Amino acid sequence: MVIDCHAHLAHHTSADWEEADRRLIEAADKLGIDQLCCSTLTPRRPAEPAGFREANDFTYQAMQRYPDRVLGYCYVNPGWRDPALDEIRRCVEELGFIGIKLYNEYRADEPVAYPVAELAIELRVPILYHAGHSHYFDTVQPRISDGGMIARLADCYPEAALICGHVGGGGDWEWTLKALRRAPSVSLDTSGSVVDDGMIELAAATLGADRLLFGCDMSMTAGVGKLRGAELSAADKRKILGTNMQKILTRRGSSC
Repeated sequence: MVIDCHAHLAHHTSADWEEADRRLIEAADKLGIDQLCCSTLTPRRPAEPAGFREANDFTYQAMQRYPDRVLGYCYVNPGWRDPALDEIRRCVEELGFIGIKLYNEYRADEPVAYPVAELAIELRVPILYHAGHSHYFDTVQPRISDGGMIARLADCYPEAALICGHVGGGGDWEWTLKALRRAPSVSLDTSGSVVDDGMIELAAATLGADRLLFGCDMSMTAGVGKLRGAELSAADKRKILGTNMQKILTRRGSSC
């Protein structure tokens, strides 16, 4: 079982959303990816309740169109505390979503994220956090989280299954590895278009293969290629490609 832990679906305001989703599944078929853990983001952020509810409805529709292929993350803006928590419960308990997606509306170590972490622990689902340690996002994404902030959230909630998004998404990935060394409950996904030589090997050496999750974040061939080309044992590659994410999903009994 190969599981892409970080994928996205097209928002239905895009004229070609249906074709875009179909191409995602076709790419997964060609690359040997069995399941994709997907979220739908609002076109404009910060997202408001009506917007993130609609986006999650689009994700649910894709789950129905592609059963056992698309697994849903519930995307919310934690700044809308009660609507966000209600939406997470609806998506997980009623619609069968497997986790929570938080983007760049708030940093992971801000108290506004705490109620979401507490609910994730209660529901036994992971939180995938958009992250990066960079300087050039300062004006575009002033509240983007980095590995250190996610580690601080893990200090407060060590029981939470936190995923630091796209180590290869740009920025200083070596800094990210160092920041996450002291946070054993945080997993790191391998997604992003960056394919620097030795990135995956150093991530495995620093954090351990048990803490790495295969992801593409829509950079499909790069996502697969960096794992295929990594100088790791076959056993470690199997863990990263699927076994580690399966263990996270079985916390709630949602793994296939």
